[in-house]
Amino acid sequence: MAEPDAARSSRRRRPEDRSGGGGRARGRHSGRPDDRFGATTEALGALALDGAGVSASVIDTSTGKALLAIDDTVVQPVASLGGVLLLIEVAAQLEDGRLHGDRLQRMARDTATGAGLWQFLQEPTMQVPDLATLVGATGDTWAMNALLSTVGIDAVRERAESLGIERTALIDRVRDRRGPDDAPDASVAPTGELAWVMRGLALGEVVDEAVSNRVLGWLSLASDLNLVAGSFGLDPLAHRALDHGLQVVAVTGSSTGSAPRPGSSGVRARR
Repeated sequence: MAEPDAARSSRRRRPEDRSGGGGRARGRHSGRPDDRFGATTEALGALALDGAGVSASVIDTSTGKALLAIDDTVVQPVASLGGVLLLIEVAAQLEDGRLHGDRLQRMARDTATGAGLWQFLQEPTMQVPDLATLVGATGDTWAMNALLSTVGIDAVRERAESLGIERTALIDRVRDRRGPDDAPDASVAPTGELAWVMRGLALGEVVDEAVSNRVLGWLSLASDLNLVAGSFGLDPLAHRALDHGLQVVAVTGSSTGSAPRPGSSGVRARR
């Protein structure tokens, strides 16, 4: 991926510091930075009037300029989108040697119906990188839970804090049922911060370039292109190659017993 020198050399700032000079717009319903998103703003506004919780953030990867911002600072449940933080920690531990080609056993504690393929495969053990691939490609719930059991939720939280990610959090494993003693959802986030995490990955600034590239590689396999990424008409099962100057890197999530939640998607232009 060819990135502008200025973008690559710029220092990554925390979300609350990004204002002015091309920074992210603040405030509620500030969907005016770019007239090209007029139809999007109107459609999301209609959903909000019908009672849906709506939040959106679109930024230019190279410049950081906010193109669309609608309630993008509001922290809300985002189902399994916090799995991106898990993949960042897994990638970091693979790079620093704490994890290798370890094979993880499929355990009863990790089971959860929903997205993914491991629950349908005969293989009871898989290597860590393969499990991360399943998470990136299909949002695999069993693989996500197995990885979380291995690296630990505290390590994911500490990594996020070290990166200046303050309000996006993976707070629980994926569960079929959530009782009174469980977290109400697997993760929470404001869409504005999610967008900046994706931008940081694209610029190779999340931990370092090697870690960022690992995570992007896993997410570039995403097979769910029904939400934001669906606008580009790509083959959901074969879209890693450059197509019309674009490469889609996407992640989506949904919770059991609820409607699918908005996905956080990134589109990168290559030269």
